[in-house]
Amino acid sequence: MEIRGIEIGSVTAAPSWLVVGVLLVGVLPAVGQPPAPARREFPSYRAPRMADGHPDLNGLWQAFVTADWNLQDHEAEPGPHPEIMGAYGGEPAGQSVVEGGAIPYQAWALEKKKQNFAKRTAADVGDDQKWHELGDPEFKCYMPGVPRATYLPFPFRIVQGSSPYILVAYEFTSATRTIRMGWKGEAPTPSWMGWSRGSWDGDTLVVDVSGFRAETWFDRAGDFHSDALHVVERYTPASPYHLMYEATIEDPKVFTRPWKISFPLYRRMEKNVQLLEYKCVPFTEELLFGRFTKQATK
Repeated sequence: MEIRGIEIGSVTAAPSWLVVGVLLVGVLPAVGQPPAPARREFPSYRAPRMADGHPDLNGLWQAFVTADWNLQDHEAEPGPHPEIMGAYGGEPAGQSVVEGGAIPYQAWALEKKKQNFAKRTAADVGDDQKWHELGDPEFKCYMPGVPRATYLPFPFRIVQGSSPYILVAYEFTSATRTIRMGWKGEAPTPSWMGWSRGSWDGDTLVVDVSGFRAETWFDRAGDFHSDALHVVERYTPASPYHLMYEATIEDPKVFTRPWKISFPLYRRMEKNVQLLEYKCVPFTEELLFGRFTKQATK
């Protein structure tokens, strides 16, 4: 028997490319089967309990997806000023975290998203009517909003105790938010991080977030929302080392239907790991306010 001129069953040695090919067939997943890291590795996992019987989510967590650059599929791209930043400002390639692959924009909103991207490194301070309308809020060191705070390339800490509140502290801009467990009241006023109300669905922490300001973005690609944004998050313990995160996003002013993102959150396991500070306001003072300090004096 021969395969492409290679005799099988004789003493003729198989070429290296054939050996490698046979080995790869044995280790690659079958068509349609997700690779091992994407599967739930601990289907019977039961998280440690707090005194009230609910899962203990305390810890330092981080997402390792590229969703902050773009929630949807994207190629590697240069940054806004490669002539200055070179590869330092580049954008990594990444896979979509959006269920179905694409965000269901209304036609006008898709055009607005493209405009946002084109002006993502602009700053509009000095115009009282457009103070926050131009440029990516992350670029200007504003609070990131929800769900973006979860997938920024920075860790965050969940602090859960016996009180009816869960605190989430983010490294970026030292932003925080309070999840009010069992709370029924509406948001008293719009805010950058929204108003978070929590409940338990079995072992899953469900967080209903509303009361947003319209200015936050979902990513650096210009994906955005209005003041009608409503987000429902789900944090599910999946192993001692990771949570599964889902967020259902609804905004009838911008999207044609609700849509969902999902990805794992990983527990930071380094020895003595801590949540450090990333207070970026000093990094943006020249960008935002430099022209006010350079006015000629009489």
